[in-house]
Order: sequence, then structure tokens, then C-alpha cells
Amino acid sequence: MSPRKILIDTDPGQDDAFAILLALGSPEELEIVGVTAVAGNVPLSRTARNAQMILELAGRGDITVYPGCQRPMVRPLFTAEYVHGDSGLDGGDLPEPVQPLGQTHGVDFIIETIMAHEPGEITICPLGPMTNIAMAMVKEPAIVARIREIVFMGGGFFEGGNTTPAAEFNIYVDPHAAHVVFTSGVPLTMVPIDCTYKAVMTPGWLKDLRNVGKKTAVEAAGMAEFYQRWGNTKFGTDEYPLHDPCVIGYLLRPELFKGRSCYVTIEIASPTTIGMTVVDWWNVTKQEPNCMVLRDLDNPPFYQLMLERISRLP
Repeated sequence: MSPRKILIDTDPGQDDAFAILLALGSPEELEIVGVTAVAGNVPLSRTARNAQMILELAGRGDITVYPGCQRPMVRPLFTAEYVHGDSGLDGGDLPEPVQPLGQTHGVDFIIETIMAHEPGEITICPLGPMTNIAMAMVKEPAIVARIREIVFMGGGFFEGGNTTPAAEFNIYVDPHAAHVVFTSGVPLTMVPIDCTYKAVMTPGWLKDLRNVGKKTAVEAAGMAEFYQRWGNTKFGTDEYPLHDPCVIGYLLRPELFKGRSCYVTIEIASPTTIGMTVVDWWNVTKQEPNCMVLRDLDNPPFYQLMLERISRLP
């Protein structure tokens, strides 16, 4: 079978880096048709640069990064340097990008890419706030029916939130964009923190990754070790999850994940719970499900897969 075509929308972020590297290490299964950057973990100037550096680290500087929206649709930008460091990729030692950024705005690149392919060919993989995706849907509604699926990291329900008591970071940053996407009718698969909190990397796995010895693996290990310090502080443990690679892991090995189709709404009004993903897990509203919500994953095979695929990179 031909590789599945994916468009990655990202705000790197160390865990975004692992998602991109996992996809790059799986060319027989996934074809990255483009990368767009959005403001999120850090401002747009840094997320775009970080995406470039990750691609070039993995020897794929031929994939152009297209910067998109600098701020959410309605609210001011909220960033997470307190987790990822000032650069967004602290812990790595990556050279400045060589390749230029794309001149097309990220929103327009999304529209052009989807319209240039057959309906149902492109899967969109948002790893950060959904600003670029929602703006593309608003600007060109014709893309909605042509998108195969949107598989994204974001939200939470049983675990509450990781940014407020109710809201997960990616949705909290731009809940209005998430609302546009969730009401669009596009097939959705949500990888919430209920699932990603189970994707814990262990000290032993990090040691194995560093021992691969190749530059990409060594730099990835450095970024993960920095990222893990936040988890050590927050959870009091030496194991911490990598959230975003679960999106790519699901596309590669869906049998490692479990969930159910649910009706999900996004809270956009309440100052207390704005950004909350309200998941009707038990179908109490009797609404037609609009999203596959993942809740569990088989952790050891997932990390074995990630180690194997990153080991392929230079």
C-alpha cells in the first residue's frame, strides 16, 4: 500500500519533535506532504524555526516549513516556556536552519495542499493549537469535505486539564479554533491527556535512545531529558509522558490504542472552564458521536516502535 499522506501542523515543543521524528522514521507508512507552524508552546518565530531544525536534524531539510498564525483566533496568546524552556527545544544543541521558510502563509498552504489532492487523501495532524486548521476551514470551506481525517493531540476529560483544572494546553490556547474544527463534520480522532499520560518514557528507555549513538537520537534524548525535568517537578517521578508522538503512533499502530466514539463539545464561554473538552463518554445526551476519543495505549510496544524508527534517522 502507498504511504498515508499527512500534513503536520506543529508548535515545537520537545514532544512535537518526537512526533515529527517518528513520522520521518516511517517513510514506508507515512508521507509528510507539508509542515505548518503555529504559535503555541512558544511564539511563532520560534515554533517555525524549531520545526526547521528538527527536519534538518533528521536529514529532511527538503521539507519546507510554512509559518501560520501568530496568535489564537480570539484570545491573547498563552505560551509554555515554563515547560519547554525559552527556545521551546531546550536540552538540544541544534544548529540554526539552513533552508528558508516557505513564503506561503501556513493557512494558505493547508488550503492549497488539500485542494491539490484527491478528496480523502490528506490526514491532518495538529500537534498544537488548531488555529491554522480552523482559519483554513473558515477561509476555504471547500476543504472540509476533502480532509480524510484529523488526528490530533489535545483535550482531556477523566484527567481534567494540565493548564487549568478543566483544560488541556492545546485546546486552552485556542478553544475557538477547536470549536470550529469540532463542529466542522470532519472525522476526528482525539488523543487526550487521558491517553498520553500513559505514554510514559522511562529512564531506561532514554538511556537506550542515547545509546543509539546517532546524532538525531542523541539530540532527541537531550531534549527529552530536559522535558522530563518538568515531569519530575510536577508528578514527583522519573517517568514522564511524551504527548504528541501518540498522534503518529496511532496512525502507525492503531491496535496499540483503545477508545470509543463520543460526542465532544468545546467550552468557549465560561471563564472557569474555557477550553474544556466535554466528552459524553456514556452518551447521556444521545447526540451523534463526532469524535473518536482515545483513552488507553499499550505503552511498551509504543516506545519500542519509537526507538526503532528514530534509530533509522542519521
